[in-house]
Amino acid sequence: MSRIGIIGGSGLYKIDGLKVIKQAQVTTPFGKPSDKFTIGKLEGKEVVFLPRHGVGHRISPSQINYRANIFAMKKLGVERIISVTACGSLKEELKPLDFVVVDQFVDRTNQARPMTFFDAGIVAHIVFSHPVCPQLSGQIYASGKELNLNMHKGGTYLNMEGPQFSTLAESRLYRSWGMDVIGMTNMAEAKLCREAEICYSTVACITDYDCWYPDHGSVTLEMVMSNLAKNVDNAKKLISRVIRELDPQRGCGCGKALQFAIVTDKKLIPAKTKKDLAPLIGKYIG
Repeated sequence: MSRIGIIGGSGLYKIDGLKVIKQAQVTTPFGKPSDKFTIGKLEGKEVVFLPRHGVGHRISPSQINYRANIFAMKKLGVERIISVTACGSLKEELKPLDFVVVDQFVDRTNQARPMTFFDAGIVAHIVFSHPVCPQLSGQIYASGKELNLNMHKGGTYLNMEGPQFSTLAESRLYRSWGMDVIGMTNMAEAKLCREAEICYSTVACITDYDCWYPDHGSVTLEMVMSNLAKNVDNAKKLISRVIRELDPQRGCGCGKALQFAIVTDKKLIPAKTKKDLAPLIGKYIG
């Protein structure tokens, strides 16, 4: 059964209008996901919702079990994921309260964040030059424009470690590289979704100008949370519109990302790995 996944970032802990069918606790070979999954119907379509940081915002970006979150979505029949994330802007034209439909990522994390399912006797090299689904991202942008939201099509998301905000020197460096927005969570999700053959797109909700902007001063949690609260209502409207208008059939190549990516000899893949990764690789290795 094809479902649409929604991963809620800071401030987005529930979806208005979601007719809840049940909550599911999912076990994975990679440990526990961030929280229970809420399964329900929105705009007549089956939706699976997960708060990235857990209910009550308990999990720091570095400690999120990204593999468990995405693997559980796959087990629940999710084929597309809309990821909503708070971020800072590194360009003046990308203003607080705007939305950016990100299309590229740069990773600047420095702690161990497992970003692959293929590390136990099996190797897979996915193509990742274009890390988001063009069909899903296009629909998100179009829906936002229909709602008269301040939408920006495309942009590079710099994934910093956190949980601290940037130093001024870091912020200036990232601007010199041409980065557009900065956040703490979405690179791992994008990589794992591609390995799981799940369409993925990021809706970046701008809360601040990081700390580089001369008239902005240092980023404070109060500033971020105030703008986040204003953005959440629009994000919920955007999600509903996207889900209502999304084509039931995928017209992209995300669902075949592993077709030629697994390089390990099938006979040499450990039995436990075959069993654990069956939702991902079963159709390719039997």
